[in-house]
Amino acid sequence: MQSSTSDSRAWPPAIRALRHRNFRLYFAGQAISTLGSWLQQVALAWLIYRLTGSAALLGVTTFAALLPQLLVGPLAGAWIDRHDKRRLLIGVQGLLGLQAIGLAVLTATELIGPTLIVAMAALLGILNAFDTPLRQSLLSQFVSGKEDLPNALALNAMLFNSSRFIGPPLAGLLLGFTTEAACFALNALSYLGLAAGLLVIRMAPTPRAQGSTSHVFREGLSYIASRPVIRLMMVSVLVINLTASSYAVLLPVFAKDIFAGDARTLGWLWGAAGLGSLLGTLFLANRHALPSLVKAIMACALASGAALLGFAASTQLALSLLAMAVLGFGISTCNVGTNILLQSLAPEHLRGRVVALYTSTRFGFDAIGGLLAGILAEHFGAPIAMATAGVLLLGYCIWLLPRQRWLGREIAATTEVPH
Repeated sequence: MQSSTSDSRAWPPAIRALRHRNFRLYFAGQAISTLGSWLQQVALAWLIYRLTGSAALLGVTTFAALLPQLLVGPLAGAWIDRHDKRRLLIGVQGLLGLQAIGLAVLTATELIGPTLIVAMAALLGILNAFDTPLRQSLLSQFVSGKEDLPNALALNAMLFNSSRFIGPPLAGLLLGFTTEAACFALNALSYLGLAAGLLVIRMAPTPRAQGSTSHVFREGLSYIASRPVIRLMMVSVLVINLTASSYAVLLPVFAKDIFAGDARTLGWLWGAAGLGSLLGTLFLANRHALPSLVKAIMACALASGAALLGFAASTQLALSLLAMAVLGFGISTCNVGTNILLQSLAPEHLRGRVVALYTSTRFGFDAIGGLLAGILAEHFGAPIAMATAGVLLLGYCIWLLPRQRWLGREIAATTEVPH
């Protein structure tokens, strides 16, 4: 059964996807789940640096958490396209909750150490390699009309970024009077929100791809390889996350060593990036014309490179918070805007695989960038590591600039502009 809808005139254009009942249920559950995830992410980063003081270990842990997206994600997309996606997503939420409970118990009993932290991060990464493409590819099933899909994708990203704005400062406050284990336990409870929403959604089983997993995987890969526009968008996702997204690994170092702060300082830095990301998704939620997204993505990539250089050079917390907000806006607009374009271009039966390859590129190269940033910071300092990322990103933008007009024309020729 498709989502029931209320009169579209009752919903402002910026949140028009919420007129679909199924999407509203998903949206509410995902809001709770995502907030818990940010509590865990900030608490884990602080735990690592508190126990070891190692920027390299921050990079290794991020690498372990995100690398499965690169290695497992593409095959996961082919596998989930052959099964009922809603049932799979409910099961994955349960496994994610168990991972968070395990992390809470290990931390509370003081059994946690560098090896276990990396192992638990890798387990989380494997589960997320299934969770992320499942959630993304199901969005088209929660709205009964392709015209509302871009808005649903933007609102879904807005949820993530709202939690990114609220979660880190909240985690910093919680860590001021409780422990990392408490944050992990709260995250475990948060997965119940999305599972509950999925259980009461009314919808037909999702279409399943036919053939073996390897055949389904090759079909998705061939689709992407045969389309130059999609290939170029994937390369841009690779570069923006290899460079700009690596800032997350370095924030605990800046908070403690550059600004002489504590977990609350880290929360404010992460929160500033989250505010920028939230504004970026609000910007995208109000856009209708898909080809115009190309110019926005290009401008935001340039702004992200400049923000990396500004943050690297700053020793004033206020200026650094501003740079983080600009960086969050830029990264979010680039990633979410590209996701909207890719899902609007992809046929329904291939969407799970396209999403999986997008998310594997996004988070996989985020992992590689974080690892490299941590190693650079260990040897040359966090400001040098962040400045290097900024220079590389600006260099790519200069290479991409002459191709921007061609990309916009190609997208205009192959998509219908939603109204």
